[in-house]
Amino acid sequence: MNYPIFAFGLPHGSEWLWIALIVILLFGAEKLPKLARGLGKSLGEFKKAKDEFEKEIRSAATTPDPKLEEGKPVVPPPGAGVNPTDDLTKKS
Repeated sequence: MNYPIFAFGLPHGSEWLWIALIVILLFGAEKLPKLARGLGKSLGEFKKAKDEFEKEIRSAATTPDPKLEEGKPVVPPPGAGVNPTDDLTKKS
């Protein structure tokens, strides 16, 4: 079954040939290796940033919160439960 993407579907068969031909005509044969190298570097940087983000999330999820030590009650800071819009909505 063909699942449409952007109402046209993915290119297949000879459509890839036309796309490649248009890219060569637009950028020229000399610039294609530079373009591919830049795209590869960009994808590598994106993957590295994604891995660092996931590592940071995992470490935050496994690190215990020092505020929640056993035996000590959790006390909210002053004004934590006060909504600043409460003063505006109060009837005088």
